Amino acid sequence: MKRFNAIVVATALLVGACLTASPSVASEEKSDIWKAARTGIRGSYFKNGEIHVNEYGAPEGKPLTSGHQDFKPSWSKTGNMLIFFRRLKRDPVVTNWITQTCIINVDGSGFHQLTDGTHTDFNPTWTRDGSNTPIWNRKHPEKVSFYVMASKVGGRPGQEIALTDKSYHTWAYTCLMDGRILVQSAHPEQGWGYFLMFPNPEGEPRFERIDCELARKGLLDRVSVSPSEKQVCFEYQKGFQYKDAGRTLYVADFDADKPAITNAKPFANEEGANRWFAYPRWNQDETAIVYHASPSLYLYNVKDGTTAKVSTDDGADYRYPHCEGTPK
Repeated sequence: MKRFNAIVVATALLVGACLTASPSVASEEKSDIWKAARTGIRGSYFKNGEIHVNEYGAPEGKPLTSGHQDFKPSWSKTGNMLIFFRRLKRDPVVTNWITQTCIINVDGSGFHQLTDGTHTDFNPTWTRDGSNTPIWNRKHPEKVSFYVMASKVGGRPGQEIALTDKSYHTWAYTCLMDGRILVQSAHPEQGWGYFLMFPNPEGEPRFERIDCELARKGLLDRVSVSPSEKQVCFEYQKGFQYKDAGRTLYVADFDADKPAITNAKPFANEEGANRWFAYPRWNQDETAIVYHASPSLYLYNVKDGTTAKVSTDDGADYRYPHCEGTPK
């Protein structure tokens, strides 16, 4: 139970990432970190509280949103839509934030709210099964625990439905093409762990435990399945005591049939520098993974192992990158 409580709190605290860990100068000076020119890879990300759609390595133009604090966009597999959450009420304790889940087209049109702005809703993304169903994590009103919500494009506040029971913690990370959702959960029967969840809006979802050696020794977070569903990338920390910086980013093989995560290899911050390394996300052809290391954005070349800095404004706060047409 102690491990479960620590993990739930860690998950919740990492959501908003009010982290200001200083950049590691040594990391910037590594020979395999270089500043990229234009990469040809488009994505969306947070910059100083605004959402941008841009080519990585190119200077930003006009932001897609402004005048608010908008977090963690995710690009739909089809339809060129972004889902994100907007912070309406700030609090020193991140899990006390009040937020609103929103959708906008990547050209700036079609903005609408899916929730009424009275809940703590975090880390939205899309299903990959062709339905473009928006999903996100909602905090239990009386405790630090989350459950998974879903709505539809064009939906109105109040039309969202719960995919998991609020009586036990479940946190959705990323989706598969067959409709399953990769989650972290303290399942009432199977216990704590990582699962592929089969949603069942008319009844109880089914959970299938993912076998992962690293998960027996520490915490996986911000897990993202590759477009081919043959690989995953994620953050990892040893042990189950929450840390806000110093995590290592990994890439690993993924078997959706077993299911299992195997052959994990670090690709960023293997030395555990006291810096916020987070949000690794795939590009469409799986040749690169974009991530942030506060306060900048980086692109890891999967084939040759090189890393490029792809944010261009050294005075800005960049976070939560991902790539075109690849829901996180």
